[in-house]
Amino acid sequence: MFLTRFRVNTARSGARRLLSSPQAMHAAVMSSFPTLLPTDTPSAGGPRVLWRLDHTSRAEVMLYLVSPDRPDLTHLVEQAGWPAAAAAHPDQPGWQSRPYGPLLDRLTTGDRWAFRLTANPVHHARRKDDEPTKRTAHLTPVHQMGWLLKRQETCGFRVLEKADDQRLLPSGTTRTKQPHSGDRYELTVRDKRTLAFDKSRSTATQGGRRAPVSLVTVTFDGRLEITDPQLLRSALTQGIGKAKAYGCGLLTLAPLGTAR
Repeated sequence: MFLTRFRVNTARSGARRLLSSPQAMHAAVMSSFPTLLPTDTPSAGGPRVLWRLDHTSRAEVMLYLVSPDRPDLTHLVEQAGWPAAAAAHPDQPGWQSRPYGPLLDRLTTGDRWAFRLTANPVHHARRKDDEPTKRTAHLTPVHQMGWLLKRQETCGFRVLEKADDQRLLPSGTTRTKQPHSGDRYELTVRDKRTLAFDKSRSTATQGGRRAPVSLVTVTFDGRLEITDPQLLRSALTQGIGKAKAYGCGLLTLAPLGTAR
């Protein structure tokens, strides 16, 4: 496994095209692996290619990848990087890749880490009793946070809780009688985005128009404690939740007190 970081040059027109389309970015990411074909699908229960865009500031966007194989991002440097600088310094191709195995191997029960996750929090709901359930996005921070908290045990970690004297908001229930935790957890929800795009040029409705895809994504920042290292390794290499092909599901860790 490899962890890769690539800084996107937001001044390039190619970068703006990729940043505006999860479908185009997905295709660019998958083109980084010469042994992968466009029709290949990830093996069930095995590692897969995951990616995420971190908007650290208006002019700084970082692309992170976790992958079974080392990627070649030459085409991304040409489209959305600094190709002249990369050509002038062959030892600095424009991205950084490092083996992910050493970090995965050192994960131990009880260790605490800072984490970041961009995800597509969804649930299944029906408007009427006689209607089938439909996948629906969680739209409020309370429900989005609840979505992650429900998955923490099966992902091998628990989100740390604040000390009582650091809590400012009480727990309780929402107007729909769903529990909410106030600010009990060391967890924030930010950067909500609604993405809409055409999944495939070959996918169309009966009227001949392309069928649109709509996603709601959010970024979670927080602190966790490892409860099951093997489950956490699976979450780190297989992703969490839906829409993994479109920049969701990649969980990354950092030592406490450092930037991710």
